[in-house]
Amino acid sequence: MTAKYFNPYTDFGFKKLFGEEASKDLLVDFLNQLLPPQHQIVELTFKNPEKSPATAQERKAIFDIYCQNAEGERFIVEMQKAKVNFFKDRSLFYSTFPIKEQAQAGGWNFRLMPVYFVAILDFIYDEQEEAAKFRRDVCLKDQDGDIFYDKLHFKFLQMPLFNKQADQLQTHFDKWVYFLKNLENFDHIPAILNEPIFQKGFEIAELSHLKPTQFDDYQKSLLDYWEVKNVKDTAFGEGLVQGEDIGIKKVAKSLKDKQLPTAFIIETTGLTAEDIEKL
Repeated sequence: MTAKYFNPYTDFGFKKLFGEEASKDLLVDFLNQLLPPQHQIVELTFKNPEKSPATAQERKAIFDIYCQNAEGERFIVEMQKAKVNFFKDRSLFYSTFPIKEQAQAGGWNFRLMPVYFVAILDFIYDEQEEAAKFRRDVCLKDQDGDIFYDKLHFKFLQMPLFNKQADQLQTHFDKWVYFLKNLENFDHIPAILNEPIFQKGFEIAELSHLKPTQFDDYQKSLLDYWEVKNVKDTAFGEGLVQGEDIGIKKVAKSLKDKQLPTAFIIETTGLTAEDIEKL
């Protein structure tokens, strides 16, 4: 059956749905389901998603979506297609950029605005299945479990672990996750999602509404998505990713052989252009 709506896990679909001015209200509504009452968003401003390092020797970061609210709180929103080595380390590394950019010259008192890293994962990163959680809200706590620092937060959503059906949805957040996980497979708007915010999401995601150039871009993005998923899932399934970075290099080599853009391989694998050139 031909899909009616695009796949939101693709780079094109994710940024079309959440990363454009015209769809900013969708991003605000989604993020507000994850944020505490004191950090609810009224207005967002998109920021440059490419963050340069302080020196040429350091690695830069390219976020899927990077934005800031009117109070100065920063939000990184990532869609991760397939499992990679050191995902938690990567998340922490990315969070340092919106922290460092707040530094001010002169007599700055080191006061920081909150930073949120939100990751929508199309895989399960929990190594122990019995301890796997669909949603993890992480912040710095002390030995007694009391919050030590309330300005750095991580929100991880392991999408394969969300299995609720339409009649089991209880919250607006449930509806958002159900929408994202099943969007590509819908052939009409389900009654449970027939409300303005999701109606707009369906309208944006309808393939027939895309311009020819946009449809071509989506097809390329969809091909990239399946290439990455197939290669990485196979690599992990065969136990290739064990110790150091052997598995990641195998993935990068496969993507390079398929003539995918170097920038795409860098973002997907975390390797440098020099590493990829040597493969």
